[in-house]
Amino acid sequence: MAAPRAFWKGYLKLSLVTCPVAMMPAVSEEEKVRFHTLNRKTGDRVRTRYVDSETGKEVDEDDEVKGYQRGDDDFVTLEDEEIQSVALESTRTIDVDMFVPKDSIEWIWYDRPHFLMPDDPVGEEAFSVIRDAMEATKMVGISRLVLYRRERAVMLEPRDRGIVLWTLHYGDEVRDAKLYFGKINSEKVESKLLQMVEAVVEEKTKPWEPQLVKDPVQEHLLDIIASKKKGRRSARKSKEAPERPSNVISIMDALKKSLDADGKRKKSR
Repeated sequence: MAAPRAFWKGYLKLSLVTCPVAMMPAVSEEEKVRFHTLNRKTGDRVRTRYVDSETGKEVDEDDEVKGYQRGDDDFVTLEDEEIQSVALESTRTIDVDMFVPKDSIEWIWYDRPHFLMPDDPVGEEAFSVIRDAMEATKMVGISRLVLYRRERAVMLEPRDRGIVLWTLHYGDEVRDAKLYFGKINSEKVESKLLQMVEAVVEEKTKPWEPQLVKDPVQEHLLDIIASKKKGRRSARKSKEAPERPSNVISIMDALKKSLDADGKRKKSR
């Protein structure tokens, strides 16, 4: 199967070394089922329009302006030119101006992965040198880039013969885990309970494969759509929310039942 066409092209720059590169998102939702909103009576698509919240009248595109809220019904307006004036000078160059140890950036800062590859045989050597230098020093590059209509911090990580470019969350986007996990009791759990849970984990351990995270909702939607294409009504009914258990059983009893059930399934195989 041929690789999709690049959605971004530009240059990778390190000091005086520059090479043309192309980039593609590493994950895609193109295969997901998507819906349009229709008028049930006519079957026509419904269009979204902006209306004035007070007058209810439609607003012309030329009259739309960005506003930053500073109080109740009080906004500071910014023109497109003012917003663009603070953007990066170049939206087509990944200028790597610093490196950090690979293991110093925790997973929570990672946003979206992209495949970065050379876009010209002539620049392939320069690309490979930058990639291999990061691999040899166990470093990742940090830069900035305009993607998805906004400026983003990005991280470049060598991977195989290419580079994975991750968009990163900004500092004010990542919440402090201590605010949430700090309230959890820090006492050690009972060793016997721990051993039993470890046994459950071991029993349920299997090798990783992509099918473990397949989307059953997507498959069911495709079944419904296929039935409707053939003129059949869907036999599936919406599921009712499961009731919460009315009786609380001990952790020990629950673990024993889990281990017994897993043992019986293993014997039946």
